[in-house]
Amino acid sequence: MVQIADKPARPAPCAADAHGPYLKTLGERVRNARALRGMTRKILARDSGVSERYLAQLEAGQGNISIARLRQIAQAMSLPVVDLVREGPERPVELTLLMQRLQRLSSQELGEVTQLLTGHLGRDLTDDRASRIALIGLRGAGKTTLGRALAQQLGVPFVEMNKEIERDSGMSLNEIFSLSGQAAYRRYERRALERVIESNGEAVIATGGSLVSEPGTYELLLDACTTIWIKAAPEEHMERVIAQGDMRPMAGNAEAMADLRRILTEREPLYGKADVSVDTAGQNQKESVAALRQSISGARPVSDALLAL
Repeated sequence: MVQIADKPARPAPCAADAHGPYLKTLGERVRNARALRGMTRKILARDSGVSERYLAQLEAGQGNISIARLRQIAQAMSLPVVDLVREGPERPVELTLLMQRLQRLSSQELGEVTQLLTGHLGRDLTDDRASRIALIGLRGAGKTTLGRALAQQLGVPFVEMNKEIERDSGMSLNEIFSLSGQAAYRRYERRALERVIESNGEAVIATGGSLVSEPGTYELLLDACTTIWIKAAPEEHMERVIAQGDMRPMAGNAEAMADLRRILTEREPLYGKADVSVDTAGQNQKESVAALRQSISGARPVSDALLAL
């Protein structure tokens, strides 16, 4: 195989300082993975097509490698490239083996495993979790309107997460995204949710539509609240948003409805992790709130029969 002589980039000093610790960790992972497989650097160079000289620089934390080259190295070791590039400390061996087993399961089997773990580890409707109601769903589902009405009927505080994020950050949501980006918004969202949970034993919480796409934050919500997915037809989502005077979904986007359907399709498996779902399609506010109350009374902990499966 032809050897590809990579030339490591020469980043500016400030960039090198910023990425140095990460590149060192990346190099250590490559070296450890190679050693675990009993591969010499020469063998890895041969199988990956990346020069032995560059592999040495990479393992020393001095090679700012492209993702394409790193993928070649990972494939040569039969290793998912994500295992090399991920942030954070090394995973326990038990977690790695468990993940490999889970990857072989079907969607239905994964759902069963989730329910079993949920019940075994204590995510049931007791104590504070039963007293906090979190509404999830796409923008335009009616989370704010229905949540406020439900909180009033139940006699508990109503919390709108978007308002809490703006309060903590001192900026509007638009300003957060335009000035600081998506990552900053996610940090504010997580901190705001932690504070809301800590300070509210009872509440109805309306969440942002995209909260479910942030695994750690969503897991916190599922652990601390009874979650209800408010469902509606895509056309109703769009109509409700526009009726509120928000023209962003249509602004400069002729494919707005197609985009909305795509977002809903991608998020459906995540929304489906809620304790219960309520379909508000074709219902007025009074009917929807009644359905929400009914869904709360119907929510139950994982049964003993399920745990015995």
